[in-house]
Amino acid sequence: MTNATAPPQPRAHTLRSVLPVLALCWVAVFFDGMDVTIYGAVMPHMLDDPGLGLTPASAGTIGSWTTFGMLIGALTAGTVTDWLGRRPMLVASIVLFSAGSAVCALAGDLVLFGAGRFVSGLGLGGLMPLCLAMVLEFAPPRRAALMTGLLMTSYHVGGMTATGLGIGLAPTAGWRWVFWAGVLPAVVAVPLLLALLPESPGVLLARGQRERADAVADRYGLARPAPAAASTAGALGRVAAVRALFRPESRWVTPLLWAASFCGLLLVYGVATWLPTMMRASGYGLDSSVAFLMVINAGGIVGLLISGRLADRFGPLRIAAIWFVLTAVGALLLRAHLPLGVTYVVVAVTGVWLFSAQVMVYAATGAVYQGAERAAGLGLVTGVGRIGAVVGPWLVGALAAAGNQSWGFTTFAVAGILGSVAVVLVPLAARLGRPAAPAGAPAAASAAAVGE
Repeated sequence: MTNATAPPQPRAHTLRSVLPVLALCWVAVFFDGMDVTIYGAVMPHMLDDPGLGLTPASAGTIGSWTTFGMLIGALTAGTVTDWLGRRPMLVASIVLFSAGSAVCALAGDLVLFGAGRFVSGLGLGGLMPLCLAMVLEFAPPRRAALMTGLLMTSYHVGGMTATGLGIGLAPTAGWRWVFWAGVLPAVVAVPLLLALLPESPGVLLARGQRERADAVADRYGLARPAPAAASTAGALGRVAAVRALFRPESRWVTPLLWAASFCGLLLVYGVATWLPTMMRASGYGLDSSVAFLMVINAGGIVGLLISGRLADRFGPLRIAAIWFVLTAVGALLLRAHLPLGVTYVVVAVTGVWLFSAQVMVYAATGAVYQGAERAAGLGLVTGVGRIGAVVGPWLVGALAAAGNQSWGFTTFAVAGILGSVAVVLVPLAARLGRPAAPAGAPAAASAAAVGE
């Protein structure tokens, strides 16, 4: 009799049980990486197009328009998610950056082209924090860094795809056709997400849909969400979530994570926008200069596969700190005009460290913040970090316009050192906040989770 009335047993919470969510988010982030990298992959061809009138200075400004749109998208995604839910918001993000790519393909002047990149940025900015929050919510706790690393490999596969399009399509068909390829996400990813991606149990519970929240949790082997783990919808809920990030145990950790993300995204978007042009200015051929972008993304994939496993063992902050320093070393090496084969090796190895350093900042953020704070914490770490993404392309563009492209590599090295310093200080900041927390509060657990 007891067995007949007992509820069905939920699935075990394993990596295999949540692979469908990881796979769908992987597809979404693949197109994110493709769209972000398209501009850098075709910029040398656009600079050679007299009809568009692109100059190094305006190229840097347009790159910053993209990342400014991403900043707005990242900072507003949480509020819009309260209304729509995570799955519809992911779909809306993809539709936005696909539409922006179409505008770029049609643009006859820099104003319209810049508007298209800004629209793309709005969609790109909302997508990444949402996918990260989904993966961290569904991930087994001891596999969170690994799943974050696996997710972000898709960004670099997308970047390599965009670079391949820039090499194979732009010289023959023209750079506009590469942007037309950026419309594919709306055709491929949107139907998949609408049909197969589950909604977040925490979001469902916050919207009062307890039965649906429990059903999704059971299906994927998650613990059923409790009210404390669900964010409060609306503006008041967003304000409360942000205030929670500055409680005693995290009030100093939060700005340090923001600073690390600023440095990391300055590196990611500065390199994605300017690497081919900087390498061409250093004396390498056009084809080789664009190919460097593919090589550095290939290194990024290797780095994410390595860093995820190491971070699960040693803590994401330890790995991020080391990776930032190694990125700085690689950037300084690229200032020298080395033989082509050696340069390919240096670019690939630098990619191993550069991209996964920022991803480990995301993984550490997911460990520091718990429950309802996690989405707000990730949103603000990515959102404030987008300021670095705005500054990077603009700053290197200004240096290029002044004929000082090589100083772009020095800028990247300084960002790597500052990012490492911010990361190293996070465990100390967690200890400073711990005395103010009551016994049994999550401060100690959070400090241990990030590698203290």
